[in-house]
Amino acid sequence: MAGDGDEEPPATGGDKLILRGLQFHGFHGVKQEEKKLGQKFVVDVDAWMDLAAAGDSDDIAHTVSYTDIYRIAKGVVEGPSRNLLESVAQSIAGSTLLEFPQISAVRVKVGKPHVAVQGIVDYLGVEILRRRGKKRPQVPAQ
Repeated sequence: MAGDGDEEPPATGGDKLILRGLQFHGFHGVKQEEKKLGQKFVVDVDAWMDLAAAGDSDDIAHTVSYTDIYRIAKGVVEGPSRNLLESVAQSIAGSTLLEFPQISAVRVKVGKPHVAVQGIVDYLGVEILRRRGKKRPQVPAQ
């Protein structure tokens, strides 16, 4: 997953914090074995915000600490079991936007490197992009 973050940035500016290759053990998936044994998950996060003040001042108070975003990702992946990677990614993105109002958009990739498929893969996963204030359609309850 590392090195995949070279797409066009969202229409929120070009500055971003980058976290790559975060690895955690979690219990997410629809299969019982995944929920019981768990597996490795790899997370990448891009968080767009204006970094000019931090660059000018060299003061951590003018940015968001990478460790704070890492803590959110760790808490979600190592936290309660979810069925879908989409839900894992959504929780990381939503928590990041909620906790840090200075972040205007966040991209989260969550990958499973060890999946039961017939073939050779680096990982299978999801990538989501969430922008502050952008409404998404709600899924009806089942």
